[in-house]
Formats: sequence, structure tokens, C-alpha cells
Amino acid sequence: MNKISRKGFLKIAAAAAMSGVTAGALAACNAASGSTSTAASGSAAASGATGTYIPGTYEGTAEGISSTVKVTMTFSDSAVTDVVVDTSGETASIGAAAADELRDQLLAAGSAEIDGVSGSTITSEAVMKAAKSCYAQAKGEAVVSSVQLPTGDENDWLGTEPDIDEAAITETVDTDILIVGAGNGGMFAAAYAAANGLNFRVIEQNGNVQDTRHWYGAIDSAAAKAAGEEPFDRAKLLSEISRYASGKCDQRVVRTWINESAAMHDFMRSILEDKYGWECDFTSGSEAAWPAENAEHNTDYLFPVEEHNYMASENQSGKPRNELLLDYIRELGYDVDFKVSLAKLEKDDSGRITGVIAQNMDDDHFIRYNAAKGVLLACGGYAGNPYMMEQLDPLGTSVTTACSYSPATKGYGIRAAVWAGANLDKESAPMLFDRGIVAPGVDAGYVDSESAFGGKAFPGTVSQYNTGTQPFLKVNRNGERFANESCPYNDIVYAASHQPGRVYAQIHDANFAEDIERFHTIGCSAMSRNMPQMVTSTMEKHIEAGLMFKCDTLDELADKMGFTGAAKETFLATVERYNELYDKQNDEDFGKPAYRLSAIRTAPFYGCWLGASLLTTEQGIAINEKGQALDTNNQPMPGLYITGDMSGSFFANNYPCLMAGVAMGRTLTFAMKAIKQMAGLE
Repeated sequence: MNKISRKGFLKIAAAAAMSGVTAGALAACNAASGSTSTAASGSAAASGATGTYIPGTYEGTAEGISSTVKVTMTFSDSAVTDVVVDTSGETASIGAAAADELRDQLLAAGSAEIDGVSGSTITSEAVMKAAKSCYAQAKGEAVVSSVQLPTGDENDWLGTEPDIDEAAITETVDTDILIVGAGNGGMFAAAYAAANGLNFRVIEQNGNVQDTRHWYGAIDSAAAKAAGEEPFDRAKLLSEISRYASGKCDQRVVRTWINESAAMHDFMRSILEDKYGWECDFTSGSEAAWPAENAEHNTDYLFPVEEHNYMASENQSGKPRNELLLDYIRELGYDVDFKVSLAKLEKDDSGRITGVIAQNMDDDHFIRYNAAKGVLLACGGYAGNPYMMEQLDPLGTSVTTACSYSPATKGYGIRAAVWAGANLDKESAPMLFDRGIVAPGVDAGYVDSESAFGGKAFPGTVSQYNTGTQPFLKVNRNGERFANESCPYNDIVYAASHQPGRVYAQIHDANFAEDIERFHTIGCSAMSRNMPQMVTSTMEKHIEAGLMFKCDTLDELADKMGFTGAAKETFLATVERYNELYDKQNDEDFGKPAYRLSAIRTAPFYGCWLGASLLTTEQGIAINEKGQALDTNNQPMPGLYITGDMSGSFFANNYPCLMAGVAMGRTLTFAMKAIKQMAGLE
């Protein structure tokens, strides 16, 4: 194992994702004479005393919001004479656009401590970390030419658990319960622990709480009763979720969510509604199901009435749910230890998990957190880790063109649990949405990217094109229709795995708004029906960017979309055939329900190419109905609990997207369950 000492300033990558320093920075690179790809550069002189620095050019890197940020600094013996800041892999209008200002701040400051750029916090922090490495090298401090970090690689996603010297651990924190991760599961667990006056701590690798997933599922909740909904058939729901997973779930785990999610919602509303005056938006009635006609000749899907959200109140207050929960625990005297990154789990001679070793990302010191009653890992999935994606989910990776996940989700909590002996589900369960819009000629799957983690990224520049879910005509590169387009989000992208380039084209005419209204899709895809102005403005933006085409004739559209020769002839014939099926109101080819057929006759005509947009992964550590992690013999691991996207035993193969909010409902239910178990509240 890799021995890690304080002297070596080794950054643990075992949860360092967005605010952690990557291999280049930790290696404290030797002085470089060559140049680097430049996003912003300039010259000035931030002076110190003569002899302060070793003259030369030094490079540091750190992980930003979606890429590896690079800073190159040139020093005389007393001053910084040049700075190059490369944030080109960050969000174009935010982090990437901040490069000039960050460079100017570094030149003026004479140190790595700068104000940063408002709205680009994570990118700014990464630039400061990279600059700190440059300064350390220029001062001759802790220069290490080669360090093997436990980040995994293209052949081994797991890597080796780090062995940390006791002398490197300079702080100890004793608590009853430790929550790792301040995202949806972690913050809800913290709120429940705070409400019960428990002794707990929360650590989070980043400098802020993580993104709120607004929609969550709860069965037979107070909101459902208020809406006049009848009690749901729980046995049928259990059977349907098991069917989605091809039986590869633990029905006792699923049953915990079904039976206890209403109590989860009760606690949520006691904070959001009773304390802060927020209002719950509960999806019911016709908005919660496809039209009954769909089941006449197609699969009779089950649509549980379960979706809750507080988005209107979030927007009105300007504060997402997770941030409000942070306010809530602070009012009760608790807080989150931000910029503290999980390194490894610790256990005693009996095998019980006793706590973790973590690292403070500001000054590098290691901290031992002793958790007398248990540890809850709520660290997210692995969608942002190409090593794990390619090795654990080659199929999902192969059909993905775009990403809508948080770049922090690199699976480092999963790895720490596996290092400690936990059992990882053996089958992938990606959350794929059919909304990964790309330009003609772009294949699905990773492309090389020097700035991205692991050197790979998906090619799409748009996270999700919501209207991609609508069941319009879809054809492959040969111009052929290949599937029934009326399906759950991931079905069409999996069908495309058998098509050239693993992508497909979506085609419709000027009557798209009327078609979308008739299609009546549900869940988040209903945005295209309920927000028609959004659809129009988004299409216009994509047309301007060359991702969508608007043409007066189908012949012109075929050319713009890249169909040539026989493929163009086939495409035009396919559209003609599709119009015939619409006229007959009978899909003789693939059996799509008549109400989801559409004519393609009225100009202008529209087309775009699509693949999957990857939101998250649901393949996680196996748990039991109490939320306890299971070892490789499927026995409970004392002291270790798991929730969220890094928990398993619930999903397999895919995500049941027609059950809007089921994943987040599970996350919140097991977050509360874990606290109850550790605190002896049930």
C-alpha cells in the first residue's frame, strides 16, 4: 500500500473530486521549460524579497467543476513574472470565462490567496490550489517528482487503499455519528439528527452543500391524501420495481422505501412547510400517468402517484432545499465541516467500522473522526469517473453522448467502502435520459479530453435537451426507423446501441407543439408540454449552435442532417412511410400507440441527433432493509450505513424513469432510517 506522510503533502484522492488536488498538483511538478495550452496569460511582477524563490517555471493542477484546472507560474528570485491560467475545460460561460480575472488576481496578489470570481467558486478554489503548488515548488517546499495516487486507472478502477502514517494524523474528532457527504441524503440525515439533538458531525469535500435533486417519491403521503388519492397497491408496486430490476434487487430494501417514505415526507414537511412556510407541489391525476390508450397494445406500465417537490418555494426564496437544511441545522447549533475529504474508513479488530481518516483540503492536515455509533456514507455515484464507467458499465458508457451529472460524483465513497470489505452490486444501473443532443457525425461514447478527469469526456456540449424524450420519429444513420419511440427514457438509447455510431436522429414538423400536447409524457419530460416557450427558445438556441436544423423541405433537412446517397433515399422513404402510418392511425411496423404518431408534412421541418445524457449511476454498495452496508458474504458490516446513489440492492439494468422521484425518495428514506438505527430510535 502507498505510505502517505504529512511531509509529502499527499492529497488523498479518495473523495477529493471537485475541490481536491489532482495528480499533477500533488506531484509538485519539477520546473518546466515548455509552454502550456493557454486560456489566459499575462506578465507582471508580484514581488518578494530577493532570494525568496528558485527562478523557473512551475505548473500546478487541481480539479475544478468539470475539468482539471492548470496554472503555470514563472518566478524570478523575488517575484512572479508571468501567470498562465487554463480553465478551458470548465463551464464556458462561468469558470472558463473567469480565467483572465483569476490570472490578474494572482499577478497582483503575490500569493495564492486571492478573492476569486463570484459565481465561479469551485473553479476559483481550484486555481488557488494549483497556484499554491506552484509557490511551494518555487520555494523548494515538498517537491516530489513522482507520487502514485489512489485514483484508479483505466485498468483498475478500484486502486489501492492508502496507508496513512499515524504521525500524519494531527487532529482527532470524537462524535457518535459521522455523516460523509453534504448532498441530498447527507443533509436530510443531518436535519433528522439535529432535530433529535444527537451528537453528530458532517464532512463534505467541497466548500458548499451539493446540488439539490428537487423531486422525490413517497407512497401514500400526507400530500397524496390531501389530493384525494386512494391508497396505492403496495404489493403491485413492489412487484413492478422488481420487474424493472429483473429480480436483481432485495425486495426487503424496496419495501422499506414503500412503507416508510410517507414518514420521511412527514419530517420533510415539518421543516419546509411548518417551519419555513414552503408549499409542496404534489403530482397527481392525469399529470401522474400516461393515457390509458398506451396499454392497449404496449406494456401496461405502473405509474405510482408519488412525486413531491418544493421547486416553486425554492425559486421564490432563492435557496435550494439542501441549503435550507444547512440553515436548519445551524439554527440548532450544528454545522458541516466543509473542505474535509474522506481518505479511508477505519475498523477495529472485530471488524466494526469505527470512523474515518479524512484530510482538510485547505492546509492538508489529516483528521481522525471516531464515530462511536456509526458512519453514514452519502457520497454519490460514479458518473464523473471514466475509469469506473468504462469498467463497470461499458454499455451505458457506449450510448452516452452528454452528461448532466455533478462532476463531484467520482465514486470515491464506493471505493472506500469496497476497500473496507463492502459488497458492490454486480450489475450497473445508470440513469440515462434520451436527451444528449450532438452535432451530425458525432458518435456516442467518450472522446479524449486533456482537461477532463481521467482524460476522457462525453462529446455533447448540452447537458439535456428535454424535448428529446418526446416520441417523434427516430431513425438511424442509414435513415431507417428501428424502434417504437413511445418508451421509457433509456429504452431508445439502449436500442441505439445496435445502430451505427450508437446515435439516432429525431424528426418532426412545424406542428410539434400540438404533437407534444397529445403525447402527454410525464415526469420531467412534461416540461416540454407545460413550458412551450422553453421548447421554442431552446430549439432556436440549438439551431444557432448547429445542433438542430430547421428547413423548408425534407430534402434540405436530409442534407443538413448528413444523410447522403442510399441513406438519404431511405430517410425520405422512412418519413413517407411514417406519414402513411399516421394516416392509418396504426403503427404496423413497431406498434406505437396511435396517439403518439405524428405527421411530418408541414414546413418547416426539424431534425437533430441524439444519444443518452447520463445523470447519475445507481449501482452501489449492497445494503439491507436497515440501510446497513453488507460485506462480500452479504452480512451486515457493524457501524457502516449507506444511502443515496452509492447504495445498492434497489436498482439493476436501468432506472424506472416512469416512477418519478423513486431514487431520491429512496435516498431520503434511508438517510432517515440510518440515523434512527445508529441512534437507537427504533
